[in-house]
Amino acid sequence: MIKYTITRIISVVPVVWIVTAVVFGLTYLSPGDPAAIMAGDYATPAQIEAIRERLQLDAPVFIRYLQWLHDALEGNLGISLFSGQPVARLILTRIEPTITLATTSTVIALIVSVPLGLLAAHRPGTVLDRIVLLFCVAGMSVPAFLVGYVLIFTFGVSFGWLPVQGFVGVDQGIGEFVRHVILPAVMLGLTQTALVARITRASAIEIFNQDFIRVARAKGLSEFTIIVRHCLRLVAIPIVTIIGTSFATLLGGVVITETVFAIPGVGRLLVDAIQHKDIPVIQGVLLMSALVYVIMNLLVDLTYPVIDRRIQYT
Repeated sequence: MIKYTITRIISVVPVVWIVTAVVFGLTYLSPGDPAAIMAGDYATPAQIEAIRERLQLDAPVFIRYLQWLHDALEGNLGISLFSGQPVARLILTRIEPTITLATTSTVIALIVSVPLGLLAAHRPGTVLDRIVLLFCVAGMSVPAFLVGYVLIFTFGVSFGWLPVQGFVGVDQGIGEFVRHVILPAVMLGLTQTALVARITRASAIEIFNQDFIRVARAKGLSEFTIIVRHCLRLVAIPIVTIIGTSFATLLGGVVITETVFAIPGVGRLLVDAIQHKDIPVIQGVLLMSALVYVIMNLLVDLTYPVIDRRIQYT
């Protein structure tokens, strides 16, 4: 177990290095001059050049990358060009809504999708199975922002049951917290729910046709026992894969959802930084998103042998 974990962690190191190079390269090659944007429309060339020298934008790109990488390893992601605050602090102040939305939508997806997929797989070809398949296709096809606007119009504007913008933490009351998070979480988790339900159904159908399931039924075990004790454990492997990668994607920046519902999360921070050409913030958010994705994939990889002991630590 220890050797397996160390090997996987070591394999992540070159991936992280490539991620840092890609993040820095994308922001470096993006059009626009941050110094000119900061100086304003009426700045003189001398003022723009002074800002460029102060920010070390005139240094060779390789030197800038090494300096940025050194600072990032120390936890220093730079200073925002416009707010003047440390990028790490900006991300930390915006991370709570994003984590809350990603976690809530993932929980909703698991609660809804796994039972739906198992029920559809248990009775393939029935009306229930076709309804679940229709839901999966619709959930993966309909744009998320369209779902968000429909939810806002229905539950926020027409009925007035739920708020349609902003974020409230748990410390301000569990009731208000749930009211503010439920609509964006449903919007964010719809595609994830449809995907997990479809994967669960396909995996469960294959498992239900295995010989050991027939033996369990011949021994007189109830269908509930067969599903929980034998089927669910094997279905969990692809579910963990999908949930892990999906959660990393959601946590990396729920840009559309936070924009539709005016939630001050990491996604909105990234949008504002792109509009103002705030390179340190863009680099910090992209780096955080990529690292979260890499770490979640590492955790998923380490989880496989725990779920199914037939998988050996090698």
